[in-house]
Amino acid sequence: MPKLLNPEGGPGAAAANTLSLLSALQHGDSFFPSGAVAFSAGLETLAGEGRLSTADDVGDFLRSQLVGRWAGSDRAFLAAAHQCGADDMADLAAIDRLADAATLPAELRAGSVRAGAALLGVHQKLNTPGAAGWRARVRAGETPGHLPVVQGLCFAGSGLDLATSEAVSIHALLTGLAGAAIRLGCIGHIAGQQIISNLQPDIVRLLGTPAPRPEDAWSYAPVGDIAVMRHETHDARLFAN
Repeated sequence: MPKLLNPEGGPGAAAANTLSLLSALQHGDSFFPSGAVAFSAGLETLAGEGRLSTADDVGDFLRSQLVGRWAGSDRAFLAAAHQCGADDMADLAAIDRLADAATLPAELRAGSVRAGAALLGVHQKLNTPGAAGWRARVRAGETPGHLPVVQGLCFAGSGLDLATSEAVSIHALLTGLAGAAIRLGCIGHIAGQQIISNLQPDIVRLLGTPAPRPEDAWSYAPVGDIAVMRHETHDARLFAN
């Protein structure tokens, strides 16, 4: 499938662009069964402890996850996996191992692998190129199967270019976390939409810079990391982390 924007135009370009746009909307929709709704990245812990209760609190948390984690870590592995595609499973496995090593909290590693497995299972059923082979390796224990690596592989296989794939990944992250805040009663739906809109300038700035290389991946979201590690000690839990 051609890229979302086709500067050359030509016969069929408009239809191809529309198909690519529809694919991006499909993958970014909460209706898509990616399993993302099961995770809160520590937001549930913070809400339960009274540390996160207002729209401003939620907005700050989402920004910390976007700027402090996705931009330096998830994006690096997604971009590398997207470039690698299904052509070289050995290189893809090396990227996946780096993703595993770079995700320090055990709860986040487990959540990333679980979300990756859910997304990969859907794409295998959709016959996305590379999904079946990668899932076989994951199920055989040859590679962890982290979410950003699965996203890069499957989004590329679905015909999404890198810029669109990154935008879909960001959208899934932010809507998932905003949805968690709504389900926990921290904010309402309108506030959730406003928070996401307020983050759009940050998104534009991030995507205007090159993605880090996997070996240079970094993250700094200590509030979320500590909250994730404390999550398992709470008696009532709606989310997996």
